[in-house]
Amino acid sequence: MHRQFELPDLFLAISLAMIAIEAALAGMSVIKAKYRTRDTVASLSMQVGNIAVNLLMASFIFSGLKLAYRARMFDISSSSPWAWFILFFLDDFTYYWFHRISHESRFWWAAHVNHHSSQQYNLSTALRQSWTGIVVGTWTPWIPLAILGFPPEMILAQQGFNLFYQFWIHTEVIHRMPAWFEYLFNTPSHHRVHHASNGIYLDRNYAGVLMVWDRWFGTFAQENDAIAPHYGIVKNIETYNPLGIAFHEWRAIARDVAASRSLREAIGVVFGPPGWQSDGGGLTSKNIRAAALGSSNAQ
Repeated sequence: MHRQFELPDLFLAISLAMIAIEAALAGMSVIKAKYRTRDTVASLSMQVGNIAVNLLMASFIFSGLKLAYRARMFDISSSSPWAWFILFFLDDFTYYWFHRISHESRFWWAAHVNHHSSQQYNLSTALRQSWTGIVVGTWTPWIPLAILGFPPEMILAQQGFNLFYQFWIHTEVIHRMPAWFEYLFNTPSHHRVHHASNGIYLDRNYAGVLMVWDRWFGTFAQENDAIAPHYGIVKNIETYNPLGIAFHEWRAIARDVAASRSLREAIGVVFGPPGWQSDGGGLTSKNIRAAALGSSNAQ
């Protein structure tokens, strides 16, 4: 029996084709895009692992959402355009908070950090996806949508649309979109900020599609043409090995827990912000940003 071609397959095919086109044009110096073969292969390898994990865990996630759906408050039909319209906003709002928590709590950051580990920023970076996110429950923020009454199939489909939108913003080729578009939607400029490790950019712009959430909740930062983004993480990993990319932060957490001097410290290094230290002096994004802003104000 042949497997039916589904929408995620189309998304992946389009993504791979666009990566090939961007890389080819960059190689001919037609566009501004930086590709490093080993880095690109590492990103594609992470995507392969992500697909494998998703296939293994798909029934688990669907069962979890289905269980929540049994306790639904309303019966929402997937044939209703209004239902899809409302779900678009609720899903994007949920994505914002899932993404923010994935940067502000080390436990989920360990599953998300691999996406930020590349020091290149091109379309292949979009495919550098997690192997452990599903395992540690990064799908659970969408449970309330099932309880509201959105069928699991709708929720998962909308998640797919949201993620596919984010593919094209992983590029340096596009400088700015029109001002109205930049204000409303996530763009390459906004997402370059998100992938930057500069102090003034660190942990900003968590949006999936709509920038309204970052503007409302105080996490928006505008790209400054005078300050080029430095891509990667605060402490870059010098490896292209997919296993190292996928699990390096989990190993670091285990090492820090083993070195903890109290239960409070152990809990802090697992669930506190990345870089947390019991004395408050760690390399957290808050401390790094404060130092960067203080330095810029002093100049």
